[in-house]
Amino acid sequence: MTEQPELKTIGLTPAIYCADQALFHVTRGVPLGDALSMASDFLFLAKTLTEDAAYARDTDRHAWAAHYLTSMSKALVDDAVKVLTRDRDIELASKRTGAKAGG
Repeated sequence: MTEQPELKTIGLTPAIYCADQALFHVTRGVPLGDALSMASDFLFLAKTLTEDAAYARDTDRHAWAAHYLTSMSKALVDDAVKVLTRDRDIELASKRTGAKAGG
């Protein structure tokens, strides 16, 4: 039985833009489990900040912090999805090419 290599981020997903340019992006080579765990932590913190913002009068800092945490979380999840669907997309493309050649 062959072992499958550990899935890792591909680092193609940007996060947080400044003047239409990505300021940050997901780093390549992070194990997907670690990346998704960090996304979960970011989302938990963002959820807590939005709950605090619902009850606090001075909520700008809560809202902006939650915004940045959710942006980073989305980038991590999107990068993980790209990794997980990459093999499927390659397989579908190869089937289409085979169908065209055979048909």
